[in-house]
Amino acid sequence: MTATTNRQNPFVRLLNYATAYRRRVALATLYSVLGKLFDIMPPVLIGMAVDIVVERQDSLLGRWGVEDLSLQLLILGFVTLIVWLLESVFGYLQRIYWRNLAQTMQHDLRVEAYDHVQHLEMAYFEDQSTGGLMSVLNDDINQLERFLDIGANDVVQILTTVIAIGGIFVFIAPSVAWMAAVPIPLIIWGSLKFQKLLAPLYANVREQVGVINHHLSNSLSGIATIKSFTAEDYEAERLRIESNEYLERNRRAIRLGSAFTPLIRMVIVTGFIAITVAGGQLALDGVLEIGAYSVLIFMTQRLLWPLTRLGETFDLYQRAMASTNRILDLLAIKSSIIDGDLHLPTREVRGHMWLDQVEFAYSDGREVIKGLSLDVPAGDTVAIVGATGAGKSTVIKLLLRYYDVTGGRVMLDDYDLRELKQEDIRNSIGLVSQDVFLFHGTVRENIAYGDPSVPDRLIIEAAKVAEAHEFISELPQGYDTVVGERGQKLSGGQRQRLSIARAVLTDPPILVLDEATSSVDNETEAAIQRSLERIVIGRTTIVIAHRLSTVRNADMIYVLQDGQLYESGRHEDLLLQDGLYASLWRVQTGERVLAGLTP
Repeated sequence: MTATTNRQNPFVRLLNYATAYRRRVALATLYSVLGKLFDIMPPVLIGMAVDIVVERQDSLLGRWGVEDLSLQLLILGFVTLIVWLLESVFGYLQRIYWRNLAQTMQHDLRVEAYDHVQHLEMAYFEDQSTGGLMSVLNDDINQLERFLDIGANDVVQILTTVIAIGGIFVFIAPSVAWMAAVPIPLIIWGSLKFQKLLAPLYANVREQVGVINHHLSNSLSGIATIKSFTAEDYEAERLRIESNEYLERNRRAIRLGSAFTPLIRMVIVTGFIAITVAGGQLALDGVLEIGAYSVLIFMTQRLLWPLTRLGETFDLYQRAMASTNRILDLLAIKSSIIDGDLHLPTREVRGHMWLDQVEFAYSDGREVIKGLSLDVPAGDTVAIVGATGAGKSTVIKLLLRYYDVTGGRVMLDDYDLRELKQEDIRNSIGLVSQDVFLFHGTVRENIAYGDPSVPDRLIIEAAKVAEAHEFISELPQGYDTVVGERGQKLSGGQRQRLSIARAVLTDPPILVLDEATSSVDNETEAAIQRSLERIVIGRTTIVIAHRLSTVRNADMIYVLQDGQLYESGRHEDLLLQDGLYASLWRVQTGERVLAGLTP
């Protein structure tokens, strides 16, 4: 897995990402421009009204051949109606298009980011916090949506205002037009300066959001532990500290961002005063018509006052750009596990797997598997046992290609796993883990997970094979009973049997049982063992076991120690060897303890 920090401007990165939305962006921008053009027309109409009253037949309309003053006012009234109507139409369209664009991009970006994250290798999730990922997938994408919904339209309209009104000023009174434009370079310079100062502050805010989400996710997941240690106050204090840090980071950003608008207003008033005084003097001298002077006064306000909103717009912009960097950085992460090109349909899998001189070390350099070779013939039941830390679970991760070997190869039938599509590998292997994960949903949905179209008949058959049908039938709503988050409404044994039913339903050619009975009582273990004895028939089965009594009938038992093959053979043969397996067996059956008590 590789991830690099992209130093490109976040807005440029966003534009590059949004190329698929160019047509919708163009239409939204067009409607914003047209809406703003009609929005700034009323001051011109007011100037024309003043011109009619003062200049009478010498007004603009009079010079165009309309001498009747009443007719001039009627025409002006009709034009005003059209202008207001068009302003309303384009105002409606701009809101619809920008908001729909914001919602569409938010939806697409969230789905794409989530899909991308799901396809990253397992090592990535071991280095990341769930809360941090949640803040990117939800909160950061929402920040971007807010900018597209409000800020982008404001930017387009401000630019339109400056260009359009600047042109009107030059046309009406070129000698004083420059006075209105004097504050604009200062405003732009100040905006850019504030942008540079605000960017790192909002990046810190977004980072702290991830920290808080991580804390909340951990706490809610471990609520039973918190309650058992009566640590509610401790956890509340930890959250208070993190939330206070978020508060302080936001305050620093708000303090700086809030100073922008008052400073800009002081700059704006200089342009307004200059136009009022200089334009008024031209009107007094007869150089400028009264109607034109009225337009200048109103237009100056229309030109400069919207610039006061730049503070809020830049605030939205900086929050969005900080979020954009986090989102696009996530999308830029590349998994080091490259999908193979070969397609191997599940129905064609024989189920022969083997490890050939496999070496594996984690990214921190910790070596776990060393020169390991194991053979799992098709249709056989093979057990992998050993003390905690021997590398048993790591072997399973390599078989499922959650990780790639650092040396040697893992084979499925005649193929190196690296040559095959990961989807085909995992479709061929049914995993029943000791850490059963059930989703918040019904029993039926959890058994049929991944394929909701499975008929009820097959779901019930799978539950019967897993010896789960009886207890499911006794639940309040049977197969429609909601199991709760992580299946918390069920016992450990019940969750385990649903996990087995889920694997049975997929009917994989290879079944992997990772400590499937390690956390259940003896009675439940016996029921699960009866289930497993039925479902292993006719398929390759790999059993990771701590309780050796569950693997005594395996065709082959591999004993690992420190990531290496220590010994192998059938149960009886390993006992005769009187090695590590025999020692573990005696400990678990109590023979060594009993021997010590014998007089």
